[in-house]
Amino acid sequence: MAAPAPAYPTTSSSSVHTLPPPPPLPLPPPSQAPPPPSSSGPPPFVSRTELPHYRLYDFAKTALIKIFVSPYATVCDLYCGGGADTDKWDEAQIGHYIGVDASSSGISDARETWESQRKPYTAEFLDLDPSFENLELHLEDKGIPVDIVCCLQHLQLCFESEERARNLLRNVSILLKPGGYFFGITPDSSTIWTKYQKNVEASHGKASSMKPNIVPNCIRSENYIITFETEEEKFPLFGKKYHVKFANDITSESHCLVHFPSLIRLAREVGLEYVEIQNLTEFYDDNRAQFAGMLFNFGANFVDPRGKLLSRSFDILGLYTTFVFQKPDPNLILPISTPICQDGNPTQEEQEWPTSGWRPQPQMDEDRNGHVDANMTTVNSVIPESDKGILGPGPADLRFTEPF
Repeated sequence: MAAPAPAYPTTSSSSVHTLPPPPPLPLPPPSQAPPPPSSSGPPPFVSRTELPHYRLYDFAKTALIKIFVSPYATVCDLYCGGGADTDKWDEAQIGHYIGVDASSSGISDARETWESQRKPYTAEFLDLDPSFENLELHLEDKGIPVDIVCCLQHLQLCFESEERARNLLRNVSILLKPGGYFFGITPDSSTIWTKYQKNVEASHGKASSMKPNIVPNCIRSENYIITFETEEEKFPLFGKKYHVKFANDITSESHCLVHFPSLIRLAREVGLEYVEIQNLTEFYDDNRAQFAGMLFNFGANFVDPRGKLLSRSFDILGLYTTFVFQKPDPNLILPISTPICQDGNPTQEEQEWPTSGWRPQPQMDEDRNGHVDANMTTVNSVIPESDKGILGPGPADLRFTEPF
């Protein structure tokens, strides 16, 4: 016999039944607030292009391009990277661009950047290492000779050996028109090595508790750490490797010191005349009226209201130098002169800088607090031979009477 249907409560005399309300669902447990951020955690991510050393270097490249590149010029950019300077060449209104880099991915990125931004200048891109390959064979029908050859980064990699440095400069000479310029930026080996010499001197003067014959191979600053691969007291002309890591940068860079007298000698051998090698702090000071506003736009904390470099900017820019060479035009009387070296003996002539090539250094300056900055103390006169380090004049407080 079937079970009787359950009786449902009714709201009226109607025969229509209504279901009882369902039992209440259990409430979820109260949510817990996330823990407060730890003050000891990693700093927020900052793009590498926003780091001070990157922006200061970018400023220096922009300034050099503005000085040396004329509208409609043909430019060959050695070790051009992935196209980071595409906008700079556009602003310079060049006519034709040749990008050369040893990295196939870098060349691919540079070509893609140029194509996607539809820049008005024509361009060629070559996946070649200019310190190994003969560029003339690959560029015969691509717009050479050129008005400008630049190497805004990685010249120092070619100083792994004399052969690589010579090959690079031979390519530069072949590519350039008479009267054309070769310029760029490279770490200032004079400053770096002289800082290293200070460590050597300090280690020799320390107490006997220090192990004998140990040379400290690390240069520390609030903005960077430089570590040499091997500890030695003499500067080899080629192959002196070191690593530099800037503050807040997750990567480090590997370089070779550029021995500038050797650079001048090798350039002369292939027909390039030395014009100038100048620390970026001096370069900025000489061109402050033109570039102070531009540097302020790159970072408001790089200069004071008068346009003078603040301490961090001075420290970072002081690690780099410009270099400028020119291919003589036999039909013109050039306003430049090559330093005269003794009897062409590379071993002897490369022990010190030629004195005639260096520009007088500016007078001592004051920092934003009105105090004289020891790092900015320079001498506005010809530097005596006795005051030169192994690579020639550097900052006054880093000079030694004799090289170690």
